[in-house]
Parts: sequence; C-alpha cells; structure tokens
Amino acid sequence: MTCSAILNGSVTGTRIRDPDSLRTRNPHRSVPHFLHFDSSNIANVEGNLRLGSKKRRRCVPRIACSLQLPLLPFNINEVLVPSESKTLHLYEARYLSLLDESLLRKKKLFVHFVLDPIAISESSGEASFAARYGCLVLIENVERLDVGALVSIRGIGRIKILKFVQADPYIIGEVIPMQDMIYDSLSKVSSKVMEVREAINSLNSLEIKLKAPNEALLQTHITNSLLWAEREPSFECDETFIPSADERVSFAALQPITGSTQSELLKLRRQKLRAMDLKDTLQRLESSLEIVKENISMVAAKLAIQSLEMR
Repeated sequence: MTCSAILNGSVTGTRIRDPDSLRTRNPHRSVPHFLHFDSSNIANVEGNLRLGSKKRRRCVPRIACSLQLPLLPFNINEVLVPSESKTLHLYEARYLSLLDESLLRKKKLFVHFVLDPIAISESSGEASFAARYGCLVLIENVERLDVGALVSIRGIGRIKILKFVQADPYIIGEVIPMQDMIYDSLSKVSSKVMEVREAINSLNSLEIKLKAPNEALLQTHITNSLLWAEREPSFECDETFIPSADERVSFAALQPITGSTQSELLKLRRQKLRAMDLKDTLQRLESSLEIVKENISMVAAKLAIQSLEMR
C-alpha cells in the first residue's frame, strides 16, 4: 500500500508501504517499554518532505543547525518524550545497520518519531500519515544477542524533520531542534521546577512501597527520568539540540506508574502527546505537577487496598 506523508499539515509525495502494520509486543516484562522492531513495522520511505507553511512565535537564543540522522518510525502508541528511557529489540538487517550507523558515525544518536494516521482516500484507498513527535535519542547501552540486539535508548529533546534524504536500507532525515519559548523572568519556572521535583520524590516514596511483580524493577520510571533530567548532559551533541534543565524536568513526570492499568496508560499517552505539542515550559510544568498529584492519590489508594489484602 502507498500513502502520502504529512509534516506540519503539508502533504508530500513520500511513499510508505504497510504503515498500518506497526505493532508492539512485550514478551519480556522485566524490561521496561520493551519493543520488537522489524520490517513489518515500517517499510521503505522514499522522496522528500517539505516544510509546512504554518509559523509559530518563538524566541531562539541560539542559531539552530541541522543534522542528518537515522530515523526510526513507530506507531502513535509509542511516543517517546525527552528524559524517557526505552529498550528496543532490533533484529532485522536494516535496523541493525541503522544501529551500527548511529554507533560508529552519528555519536550514538538517532531519531525516534511516530507515524500518525490522518485520512484514507476514498478513491484510491491510500492512507495519509503525519511524521510527528520526533525525539532525538541517545543509545545508552547495547547488548548483542544471538538474534539482533537489545538497545537501551534515552529521549534527549524534540526535533522537527525537515526532509527525508535516504530511504534504503533505512531512513535518514535532516532534522532541527525544537525547544520551548524563552522567558525574560525565570523565577516562576524555577519555583515550579522545585514543586515538581518535590512532588515526584513524594510519589517515588509511595510507589516503592507497592507490592510489585517479581519481574518489576526496583527503581521507578519517573525517578529514573528525573535523575537524568537534572544532570548536565555528558554526551557529545550540538548544544542547540539539548533542552534546558527546566524543560527536561517538565517531561520527567510523564512515565507509567507501577501496576498501571490499560486505561491509565491510555491517559498517559494523551498527556505525552499534549506535552510534546506544548512550547511553554511553565505550562508543561504545571500540567506535570497535576499529573504527579493525581498519581500520588492513585498510589495512596492502591497502598490502602494492598494493606487491607495483607491483613
């Protein structure tokens, strides 16, 4: 099947075969966000994407450069936000080649993005997709297996795809960074960062008390993200692609809680999509604070039920 790809509302001649076959599996529950990836997920992409005409007001203190990086597409359920970690199982030749390219020539960097279905043409039956929610990722660890490799990645910052420059054996695109607007006064932002940090620490102290499955990790996802967000980046990358510490912290709360239900995970996905669209750090911090407070109440209720069951 062929389709048109859309970037920021601009329809282009890019062709993607079988994008609706993207699917996720998690057979190894001991690994967080475990995802298998092969050619059934996405086939060749060819042609160029052109910029949409929609402009947004933004204050940029530094001149942003562009990079050409490998692109790895996912379905809309697999949005990755800055500070989030994920483990992929790559085992098809093309994606192992992408891995080698990132490790050897791209400073352990590539781009995680999603294909968002837009519409299906009544005449041809072809689907249109938006290439959205791009996130620059850093490869943190690689474990070679008999079949493929386990690849641990970390979301760094949001990016915009300017165009596709290569389709085979894997996609390469030209990308630029996307960061929040800059405020003249950062006092409100700094105060809200402190509130979010304190709330996350309170949530973590409750979450670790939950009776988790034997396979579950002891460190919570949200604490892992916060610790990373607070550290100064120690990897080699153009600084314009690295968000401010405040912006990184604003994404840290967007992680699943131990024992999350399907409805809770669906709600989290919507919250992540909204956070990726926002260009206001303060607004995202306020939203994250509300998310953490809701999770504190939810975990407290689960702990109460757990206490009753243990009597």
